[in-house]
Amino acid sequence: MMDYSQFLLMPQEIGLLLVFLLVFIYDTFMPERSQRYMPVFSVILMALYTIYCFCIPAGVGEAFGGMFESNSATWVMKNILNVGVVLVLLQAVKWTNSDFVSVRRGEFYELTLLTLLGMFLMISARHFLLFVIGLETASLPIAALAAFEKRHYESHEAAAKYMFTAIFSSAIFLLGISFVYGMSGTLYFNDIATAVIGNHSPLLIAALAFVIAGVGFKLSLVPFHQWTADVYQGAPTAVTSYLSVISKGAAAFSFLVILVQVFGAAYSQVWEWMLYAVIVLTITIGNLFAMRQRNLKRFLAFSSISQAGYIMLGIIAVNVMGMSSMIYYVLVYIFSNLAAFGVIAAIERQTGRVTMDDYNGLFKTNPWLAFTMMLAMFSLGGIPPFAGFFSKFFIFVGACHQGSVAIYVLVLIALVNTIISLYYYLLVVKAMFLRQDDCVIPTIKSHWTERLGLIICVLGVIFIGLISCIYAYINGSVDAINAMFAAIQ
Repeated sequence: MMDYSQFLLMPQEIGLLLVFLLVFIYDTFMPERSQRYMPVFSVILMALYTIYCFCIPAGVGEAFGGMFESNSATWVMKNILNVGVVLVLLQAVKWTNSDFVSVRRGEFYELTLLTLLGMFLMISARHFLLFVIGLETASLPIAALAAFEKRHYESHEAAAKYMFTAIFSSAIFLLGISFVYGMSGTLYFNDIATAVIGNHSPLLIAALAFVIAGVGFKLSLVPFHQWTADVYQGAPTAVTSYLSVISKGAAAFSFLVILVQVFGAAYSQVWEWMLYAVIVLTITIGNLFAMRQRNLKRFLAFSSISQAGYIMLGIIAVNVMGMSSMIYYVLVYIFSNLAAFGVIAAIERQTGRVTMDDYNGLFKTNPWLAFTMMLAMFSLGGIPPFAGFFSKFFIFVGACHQGSVAIYVLVLIALVNTIISLYYYLLVVKAMFLRQDDCVIPTIKSHWTERLGLIICVLGVIFIGLISCIYAYINGSVDAINAMFAAIQ
């Protein structure tokens, strides 16, 4: 007999499902004259839900036979993703009310909330069956979102490339899981962790290689990144911003849980060297290709690839500080990247211009947008005293706490790449402030929701790094799963 009290460990998932149902009911039954208020209704509903999630205590325990786990770390990660989704929805209000998109505005919010529910299941999954259900729930609707602007050929291309990538990456991931099941006879994370102790067989190495490849596609890790730039460029900017920060943050946390909790006992013998190679390639190649881009959406695509490499440093640290640094990095990355995409979306919506050359002299006509973009570039580049500097500092320190010579070399390579990244981030700042060309972008009056979203992002970029108690709070929350690292200490 099923014990329905298990659902009490899922207040965030149940609350999100309620938000989804209310949005769906509004979209289905409200009269036509009220439909234009649906975007604001969805934002307010999501904001109230986010506040509620911060106010409720973190549930700790397992449900459904150990397939689902709730603890303080998963609670914090879900709340961080909620904040990012509120900002994405806020910046998309004007776009969803535009003439061409308004007929399908309901689908945008419903699909977005559905993907977030899938990410929540990924974060709390402690059984690979539930993880795959969450993975597919989070992945497949994004293909529909990428094709949202049906009149644009690039949007169709982005959706097709994302769909094929999702299919093949899921197939590779499932192949790796089948190897794991054949080796251990179970899909429970804890039982697999017990089975791999002392097992360094070729089958385990192959299984881990497929698992890393499958999740690597979702995170845009090199060499599984080829789809990223085309999808970011072709998808609507609101979808691109969601894909670049929310999806990446959920995948990074889930990746950490899988590698540490499931395969932690085989860390130094099996997957440490795999991740070293992936991190170096991801950071370096992302930086090198970003320097060549003139389209700003492709530019931020390769920037996000490089940022994914830095996020992975939190995993390679295999300690609580590394994990808390990774969560903090995702929080800062949400504000920094959404500030940049918010500026791009506001300008693209009114002018259709998205290249770096179009931004020459932007400060003359749109000083507020230029200032916001400058802060976003400074934060992404890790320039003090902005939040991006502190996120990189904490993740480097967390990695160095491991203490091996290899990790010191890895951090040194990451530091050198940080200096390289400053070059292409400052190219955008140079175009906006130092180019003497006449700006082709006229003075833009952005919608109040776009301005509010950008103001929140700017405040986050400036103050999150200076308020160290936020990092201390995150660091304290992950102590609840300190036992995950016990097997590899």
